Amino acid sequence: MVSPTITAIIFDLGGVLIDWNPRHLYRKLITDEQEMTTFLDTITTPDWNEEQDAGRSLADGTAALVARHPQHRELIEHFYGRWSEMLGGAIQGTVDILTELRASQRYHLYALTNWSAETFPVAQAQFEFLNWFEGIVVSGTERMRKPTAEFYHLLLTRYGVEVQEAVFIDDNLRNIQAAQAIGLHTVHFQSPEQLRTELEAFGVLPAVR
Repeated sequence: MVSPTITAIIFDLGGVLIDWNPRHLYRKLITDEQEMTTFLDTITTPDWNEEQDAGRSLADGTAALVARHPQHRELIEHFYGRWSEMLGGAIQGTVDILTELRASQRYHLYALTNWSAETFPVAQAQFEFLNWFEGIVVSGTERMRKPTAEFYHLLLTRYGVEVQEAVFIDDNLRNIQAAQAIGLHTVHFQSPEQLRTELEAFGVLPAVR
């Protein structure tokens, strides 16, 4: 099989380069693991969080959820009030790969992320490698998000990326399938080691034996 010509690598951020997880915070607030899981799965749900990722203000999102679940006001308000405590650090193996790609000077490096416009600057201030990308498209700023096709096309158009020459990396299968539907090559991220192997297969990284 002939490897495609790749000129651009597009990274998701949370879960790929940055260990963002509400559990890092809520383990401090809810001592029972099952109770914490139930709260995150049924109250501060991923779908609710994605509304803020899509441009709704943190204040409006919090108020709407408190109105539905007033008995959980304090725990809900901590979601964004103590949001920085959900950042567990960099996923170093992936940062190492990004470092190699940057040093090679062979590829255009971009990021496409579902992230609130209000919390993204917190991560930017903490992680120096976020300054290495030629462009980062943030859903909260654009008021659209993955997996909508228009969000992917926004990055491709803005930076003149040919869809057949780009690899998109994301840990969310839903987002991978949407990327495949518009013709992007993809890596469904599971670990830095697996990512390295798949980038080697694309000919993006040299195979090391």
